[in-house]
Amino acid sequence: MLLLPLQAWAQYQEARPEQADSTLVLSLDDALKIALSENTSIKVADLEIKRQKYAQKGAYGALFPQISATGMYSYAIKKQKVFFGSDDDSQGSSSGGGMSSMMEGLMDPIMYYIQQLYEATNTPFVVYVAPEKEGPGSSSEPIEMGRRNQVQLSVSAAMPLVNVQLWESLRLTKDQVELTIEKARESRLSTVTAVKQAYFAVLMAKASYNVYNAVLENAAHNLKLTESRYNVQKASAMDLARAQSSFAAAIPNLYNAENAIRLGLWQLKAVMGVALDTPVDVEGKLLDYAETMFSDLAEGEDSNLERNSQLRQLATQAEILARQIRMQQYAYLPTLNLSLTYNYYTQSDKFNLSQWKWLPSSTAVVTLSIPIFSGGQRYHTIKQTRVQADELQLQRENTERQLRISIRQNLNTMETAMKTYDAASEALKSAEKAYDIASKSYEVGKTTFTDLNNTELTLTQTRLQSAQAVYNFIVAKATLEQTLGYDFTQEK
Repeated sequence: MLLLPLQAWAQYQEARPEQADSTLVLSLDDALKIALSENTSIKVADLEIKRQKYAQKGAYGALFPQISATGMYSYAIKKQKVFFGSDDDSQGSSSGGGMSSMMEGLMDPIMYYIQQLYEATNTPFVVYVAPEKEGPGSSSEPIEMGRRNQVQLSVSAAMPLVNVQLWESLRLTKDQVELTIEKARESRLSTVTAVKQAYFAVLMAKASYNVYNAVLENAAHNLKLTESRYNVQKASAMDLARAQSSFAAAIPNLYNAENAIRLGLWQLKAVMGVALDTPVDVEGKLLDYAETMFSDLAEGEDSNLERNSQLRQLATQAEILARQIRMQQYAYLPTLNLSLTYNYYTQSDKFNLSQWKWLPSSTAVVTLSIPIFSGGQRYHTIKQTRVQADELQLQRENTERQLRISIRQNLNTMETAMKTYDAASEALKSAEKAYDIASKSYEVGKTTFTDLNNTELTLTQTRLQSAQAVYNFIVAKATLEQTLGYDFTQEK
């Protein structure tokens, strides 16, 4: 029974996975470079920039002529008919005759045009007029118009000549591209911060593992020493039981620390965009960052928010709203458009393509549109956009206030962590010295196991406090760098 804890410790050492030779050991810079090229959110942000640039180029297409071609074929199932003459020829000349002569004058150009169409197709133009019926109610017979087969081909082109609202909308697309680029930059800053936090979490887990591993080794050494003293009746059964319980209690802490390392590496690989099955490890120790704590704190006091991504996005959004207001105001201005149309037209009663006669025609149209009244839609749209701009200004002021609070919190956390580290470093020296004295005294039987256990507990807590202080400092520094908008490239 006395050997059971030692056997469990030996089995644990044998079961521990050794680091494979193929494990990729990364520094912090290596992890950041991999994340900036493999992270999914960054890839999506880059694709969004590309999409917005395509949209901007497509918007400029509105300045060029819009050319289209159409073709139409129609078959007249029943031709249209027209009437000539008055409905009642028996009416007096003062009314019916005057109306008849007026209608004949209006129809003369139409009849001439119809005659020209028929002559162009080498078809005699014949107007059949039925003999008038005698008596009241006599009228002329209707005349069929057109041919059964009709084909029309046309090509049209249109482009704006003067359209101030369109020109302003093109500038709006440029601002939208800049906003997308800034959002991509924010995604990079967030990814850099997430990688740093995951990297530091692994280092903290390793530091905890080292502390608990030292505790377990000390517990194993003390257990062997207590067993030896117990066998020669220099230690009581109570001391032996306490040594065994201390050793057994140290094993779960080591398991938890090892599991924390594994989880931290999974999180690091996830934010880096690396497959979870890839063997990865981190280099360095957490206490290596303690040497630069004082200089980093001095640099962090520069709380300039000019590079903050959130404020830059809000500024760009304000510019977009201002441009939208101008664009809506330009809707009151006239627009000038040009359109060209070229038609090819033919008609025939017989479906014989070789005998069809094609008649070309073309037109050029300049259109001047002057907006006069829209029921107040444009006016209220402008008012709505101005209210939205006022809301954005209030949001920007609140965001800046929250960011400054975050800066002060991070600086305060860094300062507190630095003070904690100084105090823990001094306490660590005393705790190590006290444990050495208590351990040697216990070997010669001058102190009890309880005294040794108390000094070891103090030493363990001091080591963890020292590592936790460094971890709190570098995590707060990473968050502060994101708030201030420090890019990874600018840091280097």
